[in-house]
Amino acid sequence: MVAETEILAKAKATHTLAKEEIIVLLSLPDARALFQAADEVRRQFVGDEVYLRGLIEFSNYCKNDCMYCGIRRSNLQAKRYRLSPQEIVKLAEKAAGYGYKTVVLQSGEDGWFSADKMADIVRQIKKMGLAVTLSLGEKTREEYALYRQAGADRYLLRIETTDKILYEKLDPQMSWLNRARCLTDLKALGYEVGSGSLVGLPGQTMESLADDLLFFKQIPVDMAGIGPFIPHPHTPLANETTNGHFELALKMMAIMRLLLPDINIPATTAMETLHPQGRLLALQSGANVVMPNVTEGEPRKMYELYPGKICTGDTPEKCRYCIAGKIESIGRTVQMSYGFHGEYLKNKSQKK
Repeated sequence: MVAETEILAKAKATHTLAKEEIIVLLSLPDARALFQAADEVRRQFVGDEVYLRGLIEFSNYCKNDCMYCGIRRSNLQAKRYRLSPQEIVKLAEKAAGYGYKTVVLQSGEDGWFSADKMADIVRQIKKMGLAVTLSLGEKTREEYALYRQAGADRYLLRIETTDKILYEKLDPQMSWLNRARCLTDLKALGYEVGSGSLVGLPGQTMESLADDLLFFKQIPVDMAGIGPFIPHPHTPLANETTNGHFELALKMMAIMRLLLPDINIPATTAMETLHPQGRLLALQSGANVVMPNVTEGEPRKMYELYPGKICTGDTPEKCRYCIAGKIESIGRTVQMSYGFHGEYLKNKSQKK
């Protein structure tokens, strides 16, 4: 208990922790003090506002075969879809109509969307006055540069795990070093860079989770998305458990907030698959972003990285106002600005 109190006091004061101290926090049987500390730091550095981003999942085709993912290449039971560039732009237009200032374009690694096609989509969306976040997987530096020149503001690429052996076991034919290279290139090109971990992977250890957090601080990331591993029935990991993944993911979010106090941390949708109040608990444990889905119709269900995805039968408009009500129910406010890294502190200092 003394060690926990001292570690939390150090984290709140210096925003640094040794690997061994992170492991102590990850191993806490009762993490309420950790969650409270993260919530206090969140309030100090990013305020009570929760940024909303409109998520467009535009293709579930993927060339990769990651063993934990429902849209892996070898899942022949997955119903595939691909929106046209015109449909993507139209959804972005509707998202702007719902009040979103940022859209997140996410897909599997679908070769149909060449770099030129994606750059053109970005240019069209930027004309609407929206910030654009891309989550398209691993690309060359030249491709990332092309998207950036077209106006893309942020890029999300989860490292999944810093355990190189585990990564390459679960992501066949992929290289951990190449994934890390992508993050380095994105940072150098001036993107706001988001990364994150998949918590609860078979073979993952507390040590490797602690390494993940230190890796994100070293980059340093502008956003960290922490999600629990949820086994998909049509993958090789179908029979794995989810026991403890929710609590552990919550601890990871909280420690991330202590280490990088002013970054954006989303309350990931998968948290609510494991707990009916998952996103709200995440918002009370360090998170400050929610990404409601603005994809329409059947594709909402078909982009199934994991089973039990929430809100697949809802309309984008319903999702927008439903989550706003939930956010306000815990005393937080919905903020529809661009929500770039450091925006809250910058605005606060300008008001003085």
